[in-house]
Amino acid sequence: MGVSTSNPEPGIAVVTVDFPPVNALPVRGWYDLAAAVRAAGADPAVRCVVLAAAGRGFNAGVDIKEMQRTRAEGHGHAALLGANRGCSEAFAAVYECEVPVVAAVHGFCLGGGVGLAGNADVIVAADDATFGLPELDRGALGAATHLARLVPQHLMRTLYYTSRTVTAAELHRHGSVWQVVPRAGLEAAALTVARDIAAKDGELIRLAKAAINGIDPVDVRRSYRFEQGFTFEANLSGLADKHRDAFVSTKETR
Repeated sequence: MGVSTSNPEPGIAVVTVDFPPVNALPVRGWYDLAAAVRAAGADPAVRCVVLAAAGRGFNAGVDIKEMQRTRAEGHGHAALLGANRGCSEAFAAVYECEVPVVAAVHGFCLGGGVGLAGNADVIVAADDATFGLPELDRGALGAATHLARLVPQHLMRTLYYTSRTVTAAELHRHGSVWQVVPRAGLEAAALTVARDIAAKDGELIRLAKAAINGIDPVDVRRSYRFEQGFTFEANLSGLADKHRDAFVSTKETR
């Protein structure tokens, strides 16, 4: 369990997230993920990073139970602050990775998952993948920055306000998902794209990544941190805890 890195082929590093049962990451997990992606990108032998996940889905966001448990134990909002900062670091690590990042997405890609996939350079998805931001139902705000990189503005707003999800096939039609494949073929498909990238000159591919980030019209780190400020506001008003408590209570009664 945790975050691991492997090198299945020359020039390719695979960073795999495994936090059963649903890959809802605790605070430490976000920081570990950020460190693994940055380390892989900094390795001069690596020319492409694949971000993958084990288990039922790619990512279910933050571990809300950790937040509510630590608050009940008298630790205040330490877990909330840690998760917000950890998410920011993990999302930035993907975006700022020195080499291109291919996200291999299966199952659910929710909340923080959209932050990771939205900041990747290429998305390959299994045909069972769904993407969405249930933030309003969880007492939080954020990752609209990253959803806006996957769908047009008005669709982003509709999905954000309703907490609805979209399928990988729908995102493929919008051009944000490169390829949709059967679940069994996801790893092979992601490695195929990564192999094509890794075949390029290592120094040139790093220059290309820096150049493309440099012309991006949105500063994704600052934009996301701006969104998170409203999460703090919701928390101070008591709205966030009300929704998080309801979510935890629903999960525990199932």
